[in-house]
Amino acid sequence: MPMVKSRILPNQSFVKGAMPISCVMCQEGAKMVLLVTGKCAHDCYYCPLSSKKKGKDVTYADEKLVQSDADVIFEARSIGARGTGITGGDPLMAMDRTIHYIRLLKSRFGRKHNIHLYTATPDPVKIRKLAQAGLNEIRFHPAPDDWNDLARTKYPGAIKAALEAGMRTGLEIPSIPGMEKEMISLANVAYAAGAEFINLNELEFSESNWQALGERGFKIKDDVSSAVLGSQEAAGEVEKALEGDMIVHYCSSSFKDATQLRNRLQRRALNLATQLEIITDEATYLKGIIETREPEKLVRALKRDYGIPAELVRYDPIGNRVEIAAWVLEELPPGVPGKKFMVWEYPTADRLEVERQPIG
Repeated sequence: MPMVKSRILPNQSFVKGAMPISCVMCQEGAKMVLLVTGKCAHDCYYCPLSSKKKGKDVTYADEKLVQSDADVIFEARSIGARGTGITGGDPLMAMDRTIHYIRLLKSRFGRKHNIHLYTATPDPVKIRKLAQAGLNEIRFHPAPDDWNDLARTKYPGAIKAALEAGMRTGLEIPSIPGMEKEMISLANVAYAAGAEFINLNELEFSESNWQALGERGFKIKDDVSSAVLGSQEAAGEVEKALEGDMIVHYCSSSFKDATQLRNRLQRRALNLATQLEIITDEATYLKGIIETREPEKLVRALKRDYGIPAELVRYDPIGNRVEIAAWVLEELPPGVPGKKFMVWEYPTADRLEVERQPIG
């Protein structure tokens, strides 16, 4: 059998073999991330989940806290989602909820809506229920203690059960420097059980894991990244050592940020932008804001006294401020009250502000 060569992807990622369709959709920003629950039976030291989600029984659709099915559908439509990645915590810790969302998404967006799921739970009964609900792909995440001796665990049986149920099946783990032999052993046992791919994610520092990573001697790769030094090289060693036609996909942290996330934000920005926002090349909204004690009163005055169209100025009840088109703000006379700023914020549900500049 001829050796399959790796292809270099943007931002130092690579893939050997055909990239899983779920990864292709993520690359395009066309997959909604649905965190069903932050609860998990494991306590992996490298878990990057934020403190507002980790260990908490909450549900998020991308950055939006879910309080109803309508929130999930709204977010999927906001990014023009062609699929959904269900994650956690561990989604199988909230099995009924997970099944509900799979069925909801399939009923609203059709059978072609591709759904994949990450889990550390090798339970064949639950796996078959996921397949019956419509799950397309499952990615197992064994804990590092199991990597070197996966054959003694329930994962080989779980992989076979998932394949028999008709789902695409693989592994997804962080690429941990110093554990190359364990990752190779893990991949070989999984491949023998029928796993079609292994996704290796660049290990990253986050607000929740930086202390644990630091205590284990891991270092940041460079000044512009939160990635761990040596993670990329470890993934390369795994790829070189694996034989056969198992797909090996390495996803760098910069690829997730600069490609996947940016594309998703761009899709959301295009779908939700009003005439008031300018969409920048960085997939942020540029707008003007005015902070004043009586923002609603000022909005009425701006419309009445200066003839500003309603679509170019509004009251923002969440921020309790005036939002106004940037080019209109620049033309306002000095006598208009309030503190004036140009702001750049992500077009996400939490509207994370990334920069502001005072005007006047």
